[in-house]
Amino acid sequence: FLRVTKQYLPHLARLCLISTFLEDGIRMWFQWNEQRDYIEATWNCGYFLATCFVLLNLIGQLGGCVLILSRNFVQYACFGLFGIIALQTVAYSILWDLKFLIRNLALGGGLLLLLAESRSEGKSMFAGVPSMGESSPKQYMQLGGRVLLVLMFMTLLHFDSNFFSILQNMVGTALIILVAIGFKTKLAALTLVLWLLAINVYFNAFWTIPAYKPMHDFLKYDFFQTTSVIGGLLLVVALGPGGVSMDEKKKEW
Repeated sequence: FLRVTKQYLPHLARLCLISTFLEDGIRMWFQWNEQRDYIEATWNCGYFLATCFVLLNLIGQLGGCVLILSRNFVQYACFGLFGIIALQTVAYSILWDLKFLIRNLALGGGLLLLLAESRSEGKSMFAGVPSMGESSPKQYMQLGGRVLLVLMFMTLLHFDSNFFSILQNMVGTALIILVAIGFKTKLAALTLVLWLLAINVYFNAFWTIPAYKPMHDFLKYDFFQTTSVIGGLLLVVALGPGGVSMDEKKKEW
């Protein structure tokens, strides 16, 4: 799989990863009045500040997506999108909704992996002194990104007593642990991509709901958020788990 897709996988991963920001930025444009009125009514902040909030989300998200896809100032774009996630978490009261908070953290994990990919490797703090791989900030970013990404799957576990749910939870939990500790990482991440893709298309089929119904927007939001997490996992498949992982330690054994 990697031999066939190695030239295209990183680009596909980036496109999937920024899809939720792209969709949300476009939604800010087409639902400008609704978004502004919601923020104004919720926070009592006035027309001007509500307008600034919507404008910041629109420019920040679309601008960040353009920079990431064009591979220009990727680090600044990632920090900007981190700020958008934090701003929306507070503005839309996601902080008190555990499911949406976990999904936002998973989305942040994908950005952390993208930030790690954009960092140049092999830089030493002092000229002529080799830097230790274990202390590389990039490797710890990859570890943090992997751990945050798999949080998404905690929202997909079903606590039912039937056999299928128990089996699904056991397999899912095993794959989550493998990705988090970095053991057989690429294979486990690819399996999670296929699993999450099937769940996303089946449960978040927003195209089957008329656009005027509120459920259409909810499913569309979930669909693109899940697609972004898939993008993060594809980055793990393409780039590997990094130095802080069982796969890397096995090479020393």
